[in-house]
Amino acid sequence: MRARSVVVVLYDGVQSLDVTGPVEVFAGAGAATGQPGAYEVTTASPGGLPVRSSSGLLLLPDADLADVGPAHTLLVPGGVPFEDPAGALAGRIRELAGRAERVVSVCTGAFLLAEAGLLSGRRATTHWAFCEQLARRFPDVTVDPDPIHVRDGNVATSAGVTAGIDLALALVEEDFGRDAALLIARHLVVFLRRPGNQAQFSTQLAAQVAARQPLREVQRWIAEHPEADLSVEALARRSALSPRHFARAFAAEVGVSPGRYVDGVRLEAARRLLEDTDDGIEEIARSCGYGTPEAMRRAFVRSLAAPPAEYRRRFRSAPTGGH
Repeated sequence: MRARSVVVVLYDGVQSLDVTGPVEVFAGAGAATGQPGAYEVTTASPGGLPVRSSSGLLLLPDADLADVGPAHTLLVPGGVPFEDPAGALAGRIRELAGRAERVVSVCTGAFLLAEAGLLSGRRATTHWAFCEQLARRFPDVTVDPDPIHVRDGNVATSAGVTAGIDLALALVEEDFGRDAALLIARHLVVFLRRPGNQAQFSTQLAAQVAARQPLREVQRWIAEHPEADLSVEALARRSALSPRHFARAFAAEVGVSPGRYVDGVRLEAARRLLEDTDDGIEEIARSCGYGTPEAMRRAFVRSLAAPPAEYRRRFRSAPTGGH
């Protein structure tokens, strides 16, 4: 089988992990598929000159960006800064994209795709910290800040750094099947695979960590015991505060109300069990504190627009033999 060509765009200030993460995934496809050179990866920079990454790492490209030919996959990593005042880089990206079967960006590489006009009228994402800026600068792009990667036609965009690995694994799965992507993920010791619509960060990461120790302990308790009584009254007792004082302090220090925080943790726990285990819907609902399958179904439909069974069908991580 003919190798799929991948051109990775390099430039001064590029984020090195945005480059090396996907490249390692593509490099692992040969062993995973039994087809050496399943992907032919070429790194290219303006003028073919070495570039200094945002962390100071010096990267030596394979080719001059002006000389590379049509690629099956064009990959544009993010970087700092991610501006292209002269438009020369975006212009070359636009030319190469016109002859590529698919175009991919990692992190703030989405800004270069947007500058090149490749995201106009499309849905896209980038690192959560820059989503608002992307939407403001390019109002013709529908920016979704939540997913770790988004596919719209032949253009795929992803969130920050490690999300580029998730997207590359999804592309390998598309090209060579799930088993190949799973082997690569195991070799890299990463999860296969976080669904594209999985949130960029978990409930615990999205929320603030409380300043006071009793409230931090409550946060830990919620995460470890989603099946418990997590009412404001019960949590207030654990923190030795009155319910009213607890609710006010928790919201002030964590950034969300106790009820909303609990809802997020329970939903996240249920999603993990649906993706990674064979546990039944009723068992998962009980172990995650929903009480009944119907209560869990309502929570999933409200937050994810899909009932639990449909969510499992779409995003099951891998066939399992139990836990």
